[in-house]
Amino acid sequence: MITQEEIISIQRKWADGLIQLGGLQGDRERCLKAAGDFVERMYAYDEGNVLFKPTRARKHQFRLDKESAISYFVKGKYAEDKGFALLDWTDVRFENAGFILEKDRAFAMGNYFFKDTQGNEVKAEFTFGYIRTENGDLKINIHHSSRPDAHPKI
Repeated sequence: MITQEEIISIQRKWADGLIQLGGLQGDRERCLKAAGDFVERMYAYDEGNVLFKPTRARKHQFRLDKESAISYFVKGKYAEDKGFALLDWTDVRFENAGFILEKDRAFAMGNYFFKDTQGNEVKAEFTFGYIRTENGDLKINIHHSSRPDAHPKI
């Protein structure tokens, strides 16, 4: 059974990895390699389908392959990508509203807060799905993120 503690641990690893990417923005080659490693380590693209809908994607809303995910985090494939990980975040804090825990998959939903260099926090809503790989690691296979009240007329 996947546990809440395992999910909280992978969320921390995701947050730390995102912040590390931002620290590499001065060296494009190292940043691209680290982004590839981050996506490989955190997301289950090699295990099957990954459903990734990032917060700041409008024209290319869904990132169903590694190259598109890397582009979102450090820019590249799509002109709309500004590099979410390159926005000088200093911390990411998850507040889980709830979990669904199963043997080889689990889900978490809640808010996460991205702190910038001035100490301001930006709030986004998330739903992440996780699977246990054959070697026992947890990886993300569903990542949906949105801004609160992004469409107030709905």
